[in-house]
Amino acid sequence: MSKGFARIVFALTLVFFALFFAWPIFQILKGGFVDADGNLTFAYLGALLSDPIYLGGLGNSFLLAVTTTSLALLIALPLAFIADRFVFPLKNLLGSLILVPMILPPFVGAIGIKQILGQYGALNSFIISLGLKPEGWTFDWLGANQFLGISLVTALSLYPIIYLNAVAALANIDPAMEEAAENLGCTGFRKFFKITLPLIKSGLFAGGTIVFIWSFTDLGVPLIFDYARVTSVQIFYGLKDIGGNPFPYALVAVMLASSVMFYAIGKGLFGRQSYAMMAKATHAGGARSLGAGRSWLCTALFGGVTFLAILPHLGVVAVAFSNDWYATVLPQNFTLDNFELALGHELTVPAIANSLKYASISTIIDLILGIALAYVIVRSKIRGRQILDFLSMMPLAVPGLVLAFGYLAMSQEGKFFSFINPVADPTILLIIAYSIRRLPYVVRSAAAGFQQTSETLEEAAQNLGCPPLKSLFKITLPLILANLIAGGLLAFSFAMLEVSDSLILAQKQLYYPITKAIYELFQLLGDGKFIASALGVWAMVFLGITIAGMTILLGKKLGAIFRV
Repeated sequence: MSKGFARIVFALTLVFFALFFAWPIFQILKGGFVDADGNLTFAYLGALLSDPIYLGGLGNSFLLAVTTTSLALLIALPLAFIADRFVFPLKNLLGSLILVPMILPPFVGAIGIKQILGQYGALNSFIISLGLKPEGWTFDWLGANQFLGISLVTALSLYPIIYLNAVAALANIDPAMEEAAENLGCTGFRKFFKITLPLIKSGLFAGGTIVFIWSFTDLGVPLIFDYARVTSVQIFYGLKDIGGNPFPYALVAVMLASSVMFYAIGKGLFGRQSYAMMAKATHAGGARSLGAGRSWLCTALFGGVTFLAILPHLGVVAVAFSNDWYATVLPQNFTLDNFELALGHELTVPAIANSLKYASISTIIDLILGIALAYVIVRSKIRGRQILDFLSMMPLAVPGLVLAFGYLAMSQEGKFFSFINPVADPTILLIIAYSIRRLPYVVRSAAAGFQQTSETLEEAAQNLGCPPLKSLFKITLPLILANLIAGGLLAFSFAMLEVSDSLILAQKQLYYPITKAIYELFQLLGDGKFIASALGVWAMVFLGITIAGMTILLGKKLGAIFRV
């Protein structure tokens, strides 16, 4: 390929990331560690870390991330192992349903789970109907342990990310290695912990890192649960005084440093080792059949976990179809009016249009930049191309909340980027934020396509007089179209349902995207909760179709997109 083209892509990428990735982070650090006279200071950080409220918020956020990631791992790893090793009834159907929890942002699912587990929710009503408790009995399952409720809702929403990586890692293990261990007397759980688990460690790290950072910085679920004792919510409430209060800056800086530190520690412990294996084709292997009892037990395990994972979604659907759900197992009245209102409400119609606009433009940017980056990373020989690979993956390691706060900080009055201040119009910043956050998915998809497509096809076209760029568009891109469509769909659908950027940057109702509209509707008294749920169902259907399409296009390779 042309070295000139590779250098242009390299330079433009550096400029793009310098302006919209490094600069906002620098603004955060400047706000938290530079005083009014322009001198370096650690006074704000010291005051923050000595404040029991802020320190407690950081501790709760860390424990929340550890608990959520552990729960997600405990859910995903057994399912991945069973799916890879055994044949059981309804395996293909249940394997596709495993992705269902990803079709709704966790904070929207929290609306449904509150309706089920609330004081006058479906669970309490069901217990009363069984005669286990007297009429009028209540128990606040969520209020009794908000922390565990948030962890469980988030874990049930995010475990497919670990599952996808675990399945991909298990599929790459040479069966001969495990059989050799069995021949030496290492069997059962000992074989799993001594042989299998170390071999898939890097794959588990790839998915676990995303889940950890996501839950550590998640804003939506704690807000819906009204749980303010976490750093993300403290930052959100601190936005009202962003111009004159240095503590939100210091708090975001601590969150950023913590995320990077956790990622680096995990990478050092779990992500660096790899093991050379013979190609799987050299040895017999694959899923094996079980007896009737065990095979149906596997089906029951998959089905039970899937049911628990989609319980929040079922709650949202039930709320969306009702106009009154109070102290009963199921809604007393069903209606379709909420769906009509959701598409006709003064808050939702502009929000849908805004999300379509923001997501479409950001996806086009991601496709153009992602294809160019992947092509240079995989096909070129220029020095420093590994830097492009590293930069393109960095948005997965940096929390969305941090970037959103950085964009807000760099566009304040008097700053260089004040002309794109989101208080006036957040369109440009939202498009940039969506682009940066979802770029890794497109780069990963495109890079996988380029790696799977022989370079000799392009060389043959060039030998016949076809210029390098023309051979790319005429030969290679059509061959990797499925990868590009999958990456583009994922970037588009996740941008449509982005939470942190939307809640922080969209400050005027005129510019609300879908997720901000759902949050504001949920806050309203009266029918706000029902309209918010109906809008969530529309979003669920949309993203469900998208993920189904990606699964068909990529199959087991879908897990490669969720890697850092």
